[in-house]
Amino acid sequence: MNKNDLETLSVLRIKEAKILLNAECYQGAYYLAGYALECALKACITKQVKQYDFPDRKLSLDSYTHDLNRLLITAGLKQELIQKESQDINFKLNWSVANKWSEETRYDHSIQKQDALDLFEAITESQSGVLPWLENYL
Repeated sequence: MNKNDLETLSVLRIKEAKILLNAECYQGAYYLAGYALECALKACITKQVKQYDFPDRKLSLDSYTHDLNRLLITAGLKQELIQKESQDINFKLNWSVANKWSEETRYDHSIQKQDALDLFEAITESQSGVLPWLENYL
């Protein structure tokens, strides 16, 4: 798995989430939207690894998580997030929605339409969405 693979997966998963939203498959849409964000954060982390360098053990271990906040910190983007949140209240709200996602939602059959719509919008919204912001760091 490399940076390009992770970026491609992020694009594919958000596209699939949109298809599932349109098909009223809200649990799958919710899960895949969050997974798209996870892949984008992991793509940001890969920029810290140089070709032919032995990977830093802590960076490697910290990368093997589904926790979006931990991935953000591992990607070195915590300060950038704080700065963006202070400049854009809508982004701050979007991150708070997106950051509630967990890989455990793949087992959650109680996710409703509004949950899926809110997460998808928080992640993709063009002005204040989390994915458009992350694209600055890919």
